[in-house]
Amino acid sequence: MANTSFSDLKKSRQAQIDKLTQEINKVSSPQQSNNGPDERFWEPTVDKAGNGYAVIRFLPAPKGEDFPFVRVFSHGFKGPTGSWYIENSLTTIGKSDPCSDYNTTLWNSGSESDKEQARAQKRKLHFVSNIMVVKDGENPQNEGKVFLFKYGKKIFDKINDLMNPQFDDEQPVNPFDLWEGANFKLKIRKVEGYRNYDKSEFDSPSAISDDDSELEAIWNQEYSLQDFIDPKNFKSYEELKTKLDRVLGLTGVPGKLVQLTAEAPKGKQKFAEKTKTSKDESPFDEDDDDLEHILGKIND
Repeated sequence: MANTSFSDLKKSRQAQIDKLTQEINKVSSPQQSNNGPDERFWEPTVDKAGNGYAVIRFLPAPKGEDFPFVRVFSHGFKGPTGSWYIENSLTTIGKSDPCSDYNTTLWNSGSESDKEQARAQKRKLHFVSNIMVVKDGENPQNEGKVFLFKYGKKIFDKINDLMNPQFDDEQPVNPFDLWEGANFKLKIRKVEGYRNYDKSEFDSPSAISDDDSELEAIWNQEYSLQDFIDPKNFKSYEELKTKLDRVLGLTGVPGKLVQLTAEAPKGKQKFAEKTKTSKDESPFDEDDDDLEHILGKIND
């Protein structure tokens, strides 16, 4: 049950870590705005060489919500028309998505060129959590403030490792805990043209503050995470498919391997070929730790 008061949050900490561990284990097996950057989000600053350093603290689930993170799948690629397809995937909310459907068809066609296209169009995975910025040398005005933070699987794996240690002499730590969590030292390097977070690490467990009133004030500043996975905030299958067809130059071209509608009756779906596979789409997924390189290319 989601915490609705600060006292409940403090009392239910052990139950929360058990529930959170289950959710992280399950997870281990959103959308560009046209109105400019979302000021709720914090991003680390890097120098000209692509290096950066900051310290952040992951925060617990917002009031009324169960988990301190949400998982979002998206697609971001440039089509042969020169247009970009950057959209959240309906697979985030457990629904069929036209780009994933098309990639599955390409993958099963037997053509290596089709497989290469599917790889180029594969889903990207990212997570969103609330954080407090502890240290931001380039932007000290951010320190002590609460933001949303978007991160990829590599950082999520570090969270998982902290909560599920591999060795008997290590104690599990819930990094989202206000009292016994741990600061995260974000160390960024540029490796082969992409941001790399391998050097990042958690510090020793510590309370953000010894003053519960200060901790409650921080908790009350958190942003809702459920908005990012609310079905009403996703485009429909038909809207996404229309854009996908336009970006790939498939509109009005007969015989292409794309489904017209998600609900088309069996036998009347306009495919040249469609082959179903298992729900495991791992050949089409990748970490989204460096979505910036995709978004940056839009302005090239």
